[in-house]
Amino acid sequence: MCAVVGIPGPELGTSGLGYPAELNAPLPAPLHSLDIERCDLESRINNTTHHTDQNGLDRLIVRRGLPFTITLHLRSGSQFEAGVSTFRLIVEIGPLPKELSGTKSTFSLTDSALKTAWSVSTNSPPGNVVSLSVSSPPDVPIGLYSLTLDQGQKVKLGEFVLLFNPWCDKDAVYMEEERDRQEYVLSQAGLIYKGTTKRIKASPWTFGQFEPGMLDICLKLLDENPKYSSDADADCSGRRNPVYVTRVISAMINSNDDKGVLVGNWSGDYDDGVRPSHWTDSVAILHQWADNCCQRVRYGQCWVFAAVACTVSRALGIPCRVVTNFGSAHDTNSNLLIEFLYDEDGNDISDDSVWNFHVWVDNWMARPDLDAGYDGWQASDPTPQEKSEGVFCCGPVPLKAIKEGELNLKYDAPFVFAEVNADVVEYVKLTNGRMVKMGGSSIDVGHFISTKAVGSDERHDITHLYKHPEGRSHVCRTHKIRLVFVNLC
Repeated sequence: MCAVVGIPGPELGTSGLGYPAELNAPLPAPLHSLDIERCDLESRINNTTHHTDQNGLDRLIVRRGLPFTITLHLRSGSQFEAGVSTFRLIVEIGPLPKELSGTKSTFSLTDSALKTAWSVSTNSPPGNVVSLSVSSPPDVPIGLYSLTLDQGQKVKLGEFVLLFNPWCDKDAVYMEEERDRQEYVLSQAGLIYKGTTKRIKASPWTFGQFEPGMLDICLKLLDENPKYSSDADADCSGRRNPVYVTRVISAMINSNDDKGVLVGNWSGDYDDGVRPSHWTDSVAILHQWADNCCQRVRYGQCWVFAAVACTVSRALGIPCRVVTNFGSAHDTNSNLLIEFLYDEDGNDISDDSVWNFHVWVDNWMARPDLDAGYDGWQASDPTPQEKSEGVFCCGPVPLKAIKEGELNLKYDAPFVFAEVNADVVEYVKLTNGRMVKMGGSSIDVGHFISTKAVGSDERHDITHLYKHPEGRSHVCRTHKIRLVFVNLC
C-alpha cells in the first residue's frame, strides 16, 4: 500500500535544505537579527478568513490574492524594531523552483501589501512578538509552498497550500455572487442527472472535496501528470492558469494514457472491479487511487468521471458544476455528423454513436488567451473519448463558442459542438463499397442539458447556454457552420 503523505506542519530552525545556489547565498549580516523561537502560521484565523476552514484548522491553507497573517515569537532578549530589523521571506513551489518561472519569490519587508507581487508588511510595535501580513498576487501558481525567512541564515517557517480564489476579483476564477460560490466551490454534495429525454432521474452524489485527505490527493493528482514528470518547474508554473489546470484534471481523471484515476468500462462485465452505478461519492474513488500507489480504479462511466473531476476542481478552488446532455453525440471523425452505418444485413458497423445521456463538467474562469467575451462557463470532459493534443482530455471550451459555432477556439470546440448539435445520417454500405443514404434527423441530439440549480435540488436547464432554440433557422445555421468547418479542415 502507498498512502499519500500529508502536508507537514511548520518547521523552525531548518537550514541547508538543498535549495538552489542563489537561494543559499547569504545575506550580509543584518544590523538587528531576529532570534526566532517559533512561528505561528495562524491557520485557525487564516483558514476561516480564506474560506478553507472546511479543510480543517490544523495547517495553513489560503487563497491567492488575499493577505494572510503569521506571527513570529522571538526568544527573550531579541526584539523587533521597524526600520532596524531586516530580513526577507522566500516562497517556493515545486522541486526546482526558479524566480524566472514564478515558482520562487524573494521579498523584503515593505510598508504595505503589493497587488502584483509577493509582499510582506507589519504594523507591529517594538517587541518580541512580530505579526506579519503576507500577500500573494492573484495569478501565482497554486499548490504546496515552503516559507523561509532569510536574514543571513535561513530558517524554514513552515509550509502552506495556496488555492485559486473565487472571492478575489483579480483572480481568473472570480465569481461575483456569494450564492454561486457556495454552490460551485463550497458545496460537498450535489445531484447528477441520468436517464432519457422522457425520463430524467436525479441521483445524489457526494463530492466530499473537504473530507480528510482529499486536498492532499488532489495535489498529488497534479504531481502525477506526465507534464510534471517531463518538466516539473514548467508544470508548477503552469498551475497559475485555471485553463492549464483544468486540462490536467481532464486528462488525469481517466487512466488511458497516464497514471490517472479511473478505468472506463461500458461492456457490462465488472467482475474485477466496481460496477459504475454502485459509486455514490468521489472520496472512496480518490482514496482507493492514492492508497494503492496511483493504481487505476475500476470502473467508471461518464457521470463518475465528471463527478470526480468536479471534486478535484472544487478542492483546488475552481468553480465547477456537473452537466448532463440528453441525446449526446460522439463524433469520431470531426465532420460534425453522426453517421450510422449498416451493412446489407442490417448490422450496425458505425464508429459514431448517440448516447441516451452523457455527463461532463463546466468550470468557471476567465479566458485571457482568447478574445474578449469568452469568460465564464467552460465545458470540460474527462471521459476518454477522443484525443486532444495527443492526450485523452477535452476542453475547456467556452459555452459561448459552442453556442455560436466558433469552432476555431480552444479547446476542442468541434467535438463539444457535435455533442449538442450534430445531425444524424443513416447509410447502408453495399458490398461494392458504395454508401446509400437511408434517412436522418436534425433534432435527435442535444436536449435538456441539465445541472443542479443553485441553492436547491431543482433541475436547472441550461440548454440555452449551449445552443440556439431548435427550429428551421437553427438547422440552417448548423448546416452552414458544418460546411464552413469541413471545408476549412
